[in-house]
Amino acid sequence: MAAGLKAWRFGTVLGVFLLVVAALGWRLVDLHVVDNEFLRKQGDVRTIRVETIDAHRGVISDRHGEPLAVSTPVQTIWANPSEANPDEPRLANLARLLGINEARLRERLRDYAGREFIYLRRKVQPSLARDAMALDINGVYSRQEYRRYYPAGEVTAHVVGFTDIDERGQEGIELAYNDWLSGESGRKRVLKDNRGRAIKDLTLIRDAQPGQKLELSLDLRLQYLAYRELKAVVNAHKARGGTLVMLDVDTGEVLAMVNQGSYNPNDRSQLAAENLRNKAITDLFEPGSTMKPITVAAALESGLYKSGDTIDTSPGYRRFGRFTIRDHRNYGVLDLTGIIVKSSNVGMSKIASEIGGDVIRDLYSRLGLGQPTGVGFPGEAVGILPAPPKWRPVEEATLSYGYGMSVNALQLAQAYMVLANGGIRYPLSLLKVDEPPRGQRVLSEGVAHEVRQMLAEVVEKGTGTRAQPGFYSAGGKTGTVHLVGAQGYEDSQYKAIFAGMAPIDNPRIVTVVAVDAPQSGEYYGGEVAAPVFARVMSDALRLLNVKPELEVTGSPGESPTTGERG
Repeated sequence: MAAGLKAWRFGTVLGVFLLVVAALGWRLVDLHVVDNEFLRKQGDVRTIRVETIDAHRGVISDRHGEPLAVSTPVQTIWANPSEANPDEPRLANLARLLGINEARLRERLRDYAGREFIYLRRKVQPSLARDAMALDINGVYSRQEYRRYYPAGEVTAHVVGFTDIDERGQEGIELAYNDWLSGESGRKRVLKDNRGRAIKDLTLIRDAQPGQKLELSLDLRLQYLAYRELKAVVNAHKARGGTLVMLDVDTGEVLAMVNQGSYNPNDRSQLAAENLRNKAITDLFEPGSTMKPITVAAALESGLYKSGDTIDTSPGYRRFGRFTIRDHRNYGVLDLTGIIVKSSNVGMSKIASEIGGDVIRDLYSRLGLGQPTGVGFPGEAVGILPAPPKWRPVEEATLSYGYGMSVNALQLAQAYMVLANGGIRYPLSLLKVDEPPRGQRVLSEGVAHEVRQMLAEVVEKGTGTRAQPGFYSAGGKTGTVHLVGAQGYEDSQYKAIFAGMAPIDNPRIVTVVAVDAPQSGEYYGGEVAAPVFARVMSDALRLLNVKPELEVTGSPGESPTTGERG
């Protein structure tokens, strides 16, 4: 009996042992054969990740290839709250390093414990990221991103604009051409260790496609000098702001476009909303006396007037019911050139009464006023060009010298570009033009030439003598208009304007200068805006290698005034 009991126990133990061996053997077969693929994938899930490859946003440059907006590699610090310990002592050092609140950091790690991703600090310098990673805190990682940088800062801010933190265009060219500049993100598989740190790249799923580059029409040299001179005059006259636009006469390209006040897109901590607008395109104003040369062009084109025809402007004012038009003084009899040189409102109103409002409006329209400029800039203001069913005499009069209508600075520059190039209206462009543009004739070459000679007289002996740009001849027209406020025209607030071209016999550049609400005591276009035109044009023509024509003494913009006002 004892022997049988021992045999039964031995058999039982042996059976159990064999069952265990069989179970282990089956498990090995199950792991290595049956579930091999599943288990391999599960292991990969825990060690292999698919990461996004950020695309490089396209570079924006000036016409000579100088960078205006570039994307530089930076690092973003992020955390996996499900891995991180909110009570980790080294978090104090991390918070201090990243410039964030330590208590807030720990609170976020607790509040988002169920998540796998939160940002700690985006787009920091690589050196700072290296210091953060050197703390070796579980659940804290870094990844490469790109940050937009603007080498010219506030000098080109209004044209170039800026992006948000995710490099999506928010203002200016960055917004207008966002799809063109934006790249397409890629994807790759990477091997990571048990702390989520990338060990090596495994496979490329899809390569990132960089954004397309964009070459603007701006000449950064001219942009800098325009910005310098405009800022100087705004500060000197304690003005509310200002605008300057410079066009290439033969291509319609915008060579410079600046505004005051401005902002630095690289540091938006002190950003003021009112400084974001590109006022040269988005803000409207009544152009005032700068329209007089165009009205004279309409009169010459009509055949009702010749340049030598005279008009009696006595006694220096003209009444239309309750409305009175006045000149600065009684100029008596003036020819058409004299009307522009003296900036006679009475003379212009008499011309307007003769040729009619429709004739004036038609030429304004052909020059591009009251229409989009076609540059595609966000927020462009088209302006107002009145077209009443029947013109009242006072409406014809005010239209002839630039009241009762509105333009932006770019439109005004376009109108003068047509006078400068002999009557051809070219499409305007903020992008560099590689092929000669196809323009449209909107004014006869003879009329354009006659008006240019009148504009030269304005600079030589009229209201614009301070616009003389040193060694170059020039022509242009002053304008001084009341600013419009909440209650209508502001009696003591003015916009000083000068629009002109140089050299006058073969114009290369057209420039418009407008200064808002100068407070220094001087506020006429000939006193405030004309000297800026002189200095900018003198330097710009020299930079463009235009041969000097004149021998002069003194500095540009220092010519004595004649006492006339425009």
